Amino acid sequence: MADIARFKAIRPIRDKVHLVATRPYYSYKKNVLKAKLQDNPFTFLRIINPEFNSTVKTKVNSDGRFKLVNEQYHEFIEKNILIQDEQPKLYLYRQSKGNTSSVGVIGGASVQEYLNDDIKKHEATLTSREEIFTRYLDIVGYNAEPVLISYKGNLDINNFISSLVDSRPEYEFSTTDLIKHELWILEDDDADQFEKLFKQIPCTYIADGHHRSASSARLFESGKNNSLNARYFLSYFVEQDQLQILEFNRLVKSLNGITKNEFVQQINKIGALQKLGEIRKPRRQNTIHFYIDDDWFELDISPELIDDSKPVNSLDSKLLTSLILDPILGIKDLKTSDQVDFLPGIFSIEEFHEYGLKNKFQLGFVLFPTTIDQIKLVADHGLNMPPKSTWIEPKLRSGLTIYNLKE
Repeated sequence: MADIARFKAIRPIRDKVHLVATRPYYSYKKNVLKAKLQDNPFTFLRIINPEFNSTVKTKVNSDGRFKLVNEQYHEFIEKNILIQDEQPKLYLYRQSKGNTSSVGVIGGASVQEYLNDDIKKHEATLTSREEIFTRYLDIVGYNAEPVLISYKGNLDINNFISSLVDSRPEYEFSTTDLIKHELWILEDDDADQFEKLFKQIPCTYIADGHHRSASSARLFESGKNNSLNARYFLSYFVEQDQLQILEFNRLVKSLNGITKNEFVQQINKIGALQKLGEIRKPRRQNTIHFYIDDDWFELDISPELIDDSKPVNSLDSKLLTSLILDPILGIKDLKTSDQVDFLPGIFSIEEFHEYGLKNKFQLGFVLFPTTIDQIKLVADHGLNMPPKSTWIEPKLRSGLTIYNLKE
């Protein structure tokens, strides 16, 4: 039985929402981030970069820096850039790009369900990052970017959500990345109905935001925050078929001391290898495309090398590591290796190749996307996928609905 909690969102005033809501700061190139901070006094980036244009700097990830973030956040509230709803609500949010769209509900996800593994995970978190994020949440006192949580829907839920998007949204705006954003504030009767329908869902799955959810749970367990809202964390619940799951491709700097011909000979032992006449992405599982310089190849991995006894072992991201990156190229740990870079599947195959050559990567591997069923199978078995196995959309904006952890 899935739990979703209403909350009193702190959110941008309507005429400034397109100026406040932003992509996460780490997704911007430095020059673009600087320009946005310089030109837009309302951007949420000003809150999380409180020392912009200041000559005095605090240490990154220090308590001092986090306190400045908290001060800037309250300054936005005092200036009525951010307002708070008077009563707890659920929020319907739709994100559209081109011919695809995702619509779901923003609310609080239960920390207790997370701890009970009724909210399932497929990615390991780093303790060091958890500790930093937990300290950050404790000091700043809010969640600003929802965790993306998927569920297997049913006709009742899908029809109910569809019936709600006919009314005029509270927010409707487009951003320069060609994405349209719409947000509705659900009336109490509609929130009651959604909560009732959502209790039919036996479990949910974290699609994106493992560190954010783990940090919220850690803060709750620490006992430092006994507020009612600390029992939940900000989340966006979306039906699994509305996720766009793309691959994360790998770039490798060197051939680990072997020649191009020697590498190709070793790859030949792994499966059927052929040179490609055209550059394209793989069209099926267990097929890997890769380049060396200007040459592109297709590798069909031999079925006898694929271990189906555990869900992780048959993933293409795992097979690439266990059959090629580790034994041939000497790359043992993707988290720490300085030989590997990652590029998500939002980039075309031509852009991927151009990026690799420009940045002097001798090799580039392109994978077929992982499916939602594979992700769920890994999570159901309590296992973790290799780092950077999936790029999942929608990617949510920061500062659209802020969840007060101190309330």
